This record gives sequence, C-alpha cells and structure tokens, in this order.
Amino acid sequence: MSLYLLHCSPDPEALAIWATRHRLLSPDGDDGYALHALLAAAFGEQSPKPFRYLGARQGLLAYSDQPPAALHDNAALATPDVARALGLDSLAVRPFPTSWTSGQTLSFEVRVRPVLRAKDGRERDVFLHAIEAEPSSEQPVSRESIYAEWLRKQFAEQGAAQILQVGLDAFRLSRVVRRGGADNSGRRQSRPVSGPDAVFKGQLCVGDGDAFTRLLQRGIGRHRAFGFGMLLLKPARAC
Repeated sequence: MSLYLLHCSPDPEALAIWATRHRLLSPDGDDGYALHALLAAAFGEQSPKPFRYLGARQGLLAYSDQPPAALHDNAALATPDVARALGLDSLAVRPFPTSWTSGQTLSFEVRVRPVLRAKDGRERDVFLHAIEAEPSSEQPVSRESIYAEWLRKQFAEQGAAQILQVGLDAFRLSRVVRRGGADNSGRRQSRPVSGPDAVFKGQLCVGDGDAFTRLLQRGIGRHRAFGFGMLLLKPARAC
C-alpha cells in the first residue's frame, strides 16, 4: 500500500479566470469544483484526492496512490492554462507514511461537510437532522457537539482511529458548485448547493494501522473530491 503527499501553488488570478470561463465559480467563492476539474484535466483518472486548498499562501495539498514519476509525467502533459491555474511548475511530491502503530497519538485538522443523504436523495445537515429527530429534547443541542459525534463515528469506522480531543475551529454555511443533469443541448448545468462547512482540529489515537491508512486515502465524509475530507496530520506535540 503506497501513499504520496503532493503540493502545488495555484495562481489565484488564473484559477478565477479558468473557473469563470468554465462556469465553475461558486457564489461564495469556493474553489472546490474548479480545482476538482483542474486536477482531473491535469491527471485524468489518476487525479489526486482527497485534497485541501489552503489559500494562496499555503497552496494545495492532496493524497495520491500514484508514484511521483507518474504524477510528474501527467502534469507535464497539462495544457498551459491548466498548468498555470494549478501552479504545476511548483509541483512537489513525497512519500507519506503508511505504517502506523496502534496507540500512536497525532494532531489532526480536517475540513468536512457534515451531511447525510435523506430518503429523497437530497443531502441533509446532520445538525438539523438531529434537532428534528429529537424535537422534544429538553437538553440544549449544540452544533459543535453534533458534528463532533458525527466525526467520531467517521474516524471509528473499521477501527481506524479514536478521537481524543476535538474542537470546532471554523464554521460557515457555504454554497458549493455541483453539476446536475444535462440540458436539451447535452450540456451539464452547474448549480450552487448550500450546506455546512466545518473545520475541526484535535488529537487522535491510531487504532488499526491499515484501516487508518485507508481512511487517509479515502478521506472523511462526503464531497471528498471537491476539497473536503482530507485529514492533515502533525506530531501530537505540535497541537
């Protein structure tokens, strides 16, 4: 099992121009779909995901199971506008750990879209779902506690990890661009979708090492191909 961490520095102006041209710019300025489309244009089926765009200063980070040579070879074939928007001239790739010790403590940060799919197929904010499920509850329910519990369950799948400490670092309701069905001309229409956008920081304890690596590769929650769900790690002492 191989895992690599890549970094590039998208050009904000070129990114905005490309996103506007392809009608992928969110009303709230979210670049998730545009970056998803750019990565797909540059890397094809080997497009790195999950990824996290940290802004112009810190750039874009992503995980990939493809070796550096393959990623660089694909990046070299990107068209000039795609290469400029993604900042592929600055592309750097390094191996990321895949061997984890059970009980190992790490600091983490993750941006998530805490939603679930309702019976009608639409996405539902897990906080609103929890309130409606317990309308007569006398205990005050906080958004942070509901999201944190949802996050704990995501980490615990297949015994990957246990959250030791977690806090909501940032929250907003954001509109992200998604593509719907095709119109009469066969062109897929983009539409804004509103939902929760949360950043959590905390500490975790690794459970099963292989399951934890799979969690890193897969990401947390939904919309993992659009800038959500990438688990960023640091030594626990850096918390």
